[in-house]
Amino acid sequence: MKILVFGHSGQVATELRALDGDDVQITALTRTDADLTDPAACAAAIDAHAPDAMINAAAYTAVDKAEFDAETALIINADAPAAMAQACAARDIPFVSISTDYVFSGAGNSPWAPSDPTDPQSVYGRTKRDGEIEIAKAGGRYAVLRTSWVVSGHGNNFVKTMLRLGAEREVLTIVADQIGGPTGAAEIARACVAIAKTLASEPEKSGIYHFSGAPDTSWADFAGVIFDAAKIPCAVTDIPSSDYPTPAKRPLNSRLDCTATEAAFGISRPDWRESLSHILLKLDFPKD
Repeated sequence: MKILVFGHSGQVATELRALDGDDVQITALTRTDADLTDPAACAAAIDAHAPDAMINAAAYTAVDKAEFDAETALIINADAPAAMAQACAARDIPFVSISTDYVFSGAGNSPWAPSDPTDPQSVYGRTKRDGEIEIAKAGGRYAVLRTSWVVSGHGNNFVKTMLRLGAEREVLTIVADQIGGPTGAAEIARACVAIAKTLASEPEKSGIYHFSGAPDTSWADFAGVIFDAAKIPCAVTDIPSSDYPTPAKRPLNSRLDCTATEAAFGISRPDWRESLSHILLKLDFPKD
């Protein structure tokens, strides 16, 4: 299967490129190859490459910056995916697009189901939600895969930040009232490919799905596990989100109900502790 990927150097796109082989041939587009602020150019790229499936691993993910740059975030997170979805629908090929838990309000303690009403509290969340709506309206075979707390051995993410700060300080204050499932980018990449393959033969499975690591945890507890696994003697002090204000509101409840994903595609929630072990190994932790 020839899969065209929008995104090249991001966490998931990097892991998708690593899957290139005999079974799937991955072509990942850089910003030069396809300008995400030009939806028509994105659609043209799909026509030019004529893939068997497409995965959108690109997005405007600067959550706080988006609060002051809503127009660009809307084009990249909604208008561009809409054009991609329409081009894929015209070719009748699977389109998989990665979305986020930020489409929900973040209230309560129950895991969010794909069918739950969305209520984004930030520009980032609203533009990603708008993109979901446009993808569904395109009428093709598609899957929107909402995920959360993406981590890997490359790019900017919580694991790498903790490894850097933990080596510099004896104590870190970490938010403890935001709960979610850390999710390895490698696992997301494999899930996207598996979903694309299924949609090629079972278009009736099109829809919105959830995928996140298990078990659910807090950022503070996640940090503690990172330090223990990396053998970094840094203590963690729990703080509420109110003590760490940001321009964009973060959801307190990022738990995702992933049962529909397992039922439709046979993809279960990955254990983020195993994902973390692989990430630390790539980053040469624990240090000698």
